[in-house]
Amino acid sequence: MKESTLIPNQAYARLTSQAQIERTSQALKAHGFQVFVVESAQEAKDAFQQVVPAGAEVFTSSSTTLNQLGLMSEIDQPGGRYASVRVKFAQMDPKTQGREMQKMGATPEYVVGSVHAVTETGSLLVASASGSQLAPYAASAEHVIWMVGTQKIVPTIEEAFKRVEEYTYPLEDARALKAYGMNSAINKLLIVHREVNPTRATVILIKENLGF
Repeated sequence: MKESTLIPNQAYARLTSQAQIERTSQALKAHGFQVFVVESAQEAKDAFQQVVPAGAEVFTSSSTTLNQLGLMSEIDQPGGRYASVRVKFAQMDPKTQGREMQKMGATPEYVVGSVHAVTETGSLLVASASGSQLAPYAASAEHVIWMVGTQKIVPTIEEAFKRVEEYTYPLEDARALKAYGMNSAINKLLIVHREVNPTRATVILIKENLGF
């Protein structure tokens, strides 16, 4: 099996200080985001349930963080707490219903995923090879929840770009090769500086090293 030749910069794997977390939380709140700061994966899942009511339609964006939290498997189970878009996908034929599936994934009631960097100045950055998660994140989902390990906090947007290129991309490239037999790429980038609807977007900062 082909292996990635990229080496992640482990400086971006370190958890940030309490002071950095507090600065980031305050900046995000000032930019229109609802923010939770939690100590553990279980507290993160508890916060998620506070935000997303039982029975709500939820689309899980592909995310190492969600997998590590166990949220993806909990949300995407038939007959579970939520109306999972992916459960609906499993009952559809991509060959004949592909366009309908694309629309459902782009405009859910709730989308949940993660980001690749969050700045102390209150901005979020998401990189993507396909861009499939960017539309619901940016505007088309009614609500968005980002689950974010605090190792992803960086001082500035310039440092956020460096984190994606030097840490996130090498790890995602290795994952893509193992999962799909093909390299990843930083093809599209979403930067969210502010949310104008104060009830739309939630950031749950978790004091654990989660995701890339």
